[in-house]
Amino acid sequence: MASLVLKFGGTSVGSAEAILLVADKVKKLKEEGNSLAVVVSAMSGETNRLLDLANKFKAEKGKAVDFLLATGEQVSVALLCSALESLGVICHPMAGWQVPIQTDNSFGKAKITEITPDNIVNLMDDGVVVITGFQGVDQSNNITTLGRGGSDTSAVAIAAAIGADECRIYTDVRGVFTTDPRIVSDARKLDVITYEEMLELAGLGAKVLQIRAVEFARNYNVKLRVLSTFNEDPGTLIIDEEEGMGMEQALISGITLKKNEAQIMLSNVPDRPGIAADILGPVAEKNIEVDMIVQNIGSNGIADFTFTVPKLDFDETVMILNNLSNQLGGSIISGDDKIVKLSIVGVGMRSHAGIASKMFSVLAAENINIKMISTSEIKISVVIEEKYGELAVRCLHTAFELQSTISK
Repeated sequence: MASLVLKFGGTSVGSAEAILLVADKVKKLKEEGNSLAVVVSAMSGETNRLLDLANKFKAEKGKAVDFLLATGEQVSVALLCSALESLGVICHPMAGWQVPIQTDNSFGKAKITEITPDNIVNLMDDGVVVITGFQGVDQSNNITTLGRGGSDTSAVAIAAAIGADECRIYTDVRGVFTTDPRIVSDARKLDVITYEEMLELAGLGAKVLQIRAVEFARNYNVKLRVLSTFNEDPGTLIIDEEEGMGMEQALISGITLKKNEAQIMLSNVPDRPGIAADILGPVAEKNIEVDMIVQNIGSNGIADFTFTVPKLDFDETVMILNNLSNQLGGSIISGDDKIVKLSIVGVGMRSHAGIASKMFSVLAAENINIKMISTSEIKISVVIEEKYGELAVRCLHTAFELQSTISK
């Protein structure tokens, strides 16, 4: 008998028919003798609907909004429990505060600080426990929410707390693919991927898992599987690299394309200690996330400084920099909000030379200019023009032979 945590996303509980399908899947796993805790998201579109209602009152993020958003998952829990009971399965509904899932008080983006597993473990003995994802409770007993995709984090954290054998994330896709199948029709589903690779893919734009959930799984060694609610495919298993050492490591595991990026360029920047802090400090104070950073070697007391930010923050970032004229001297500020970040990821890079040169050669053959480059042990990222993004993905996917040899 295995101890499993199952997480079902919004599309998996998006209708009465889908909820019945989930209930049937849960019942079968229970009848096989598994000990089950189930974590659910709000029904597809429900969180956005609730946010739209809050926005009509110009509600700011805080206690009231989190209290409101938490109702979406409660509806899903109640409906799934009703469906399970109709199939003869004993079911125990639980909200995050009943577990309890303890968090800090950062409303809208709370972080889990502790989970007391006793209530879950005791109830798993005689039935299925169904728990609200995405939420917890702070030290003042206020309901908090974990941010977009937070149900993934809830599930992994619960799996870690109860010592589950596996945490399964059910979605509307069959697993993790070598790239977005909407861009490359013959993208290949990966049977196994490492935590490190999945962290890179999630951080670089792959939307199948929330990055915080992968970090949690790696830190607490939770065996994680991504699979579809709507078929019986075994999905993709995410494991520690050492567990897969007996396998031949793939050269490249995946290619991501991160859209909605913007590039900020400052030329004639004073080349002195502290200039990077002077530029990026005020940007960070506005909670604007800076990604890739390139500073060239100074000459004659000046240098160039380039970085990327989310496209939504482009105008505000330029405005912040324009207000720094005293610190930046005669710097010229320019930008480009029609770029994308293209990345290749794979632990096999550690033992193979020439990956970067091959990537650059493929792009050059398509006359695609590279604006910025960033590397790590298992990743190479480049910034290119937005209009070439999907072409670049397809060319690299073919060049590194990532295509599927069987129909999906």
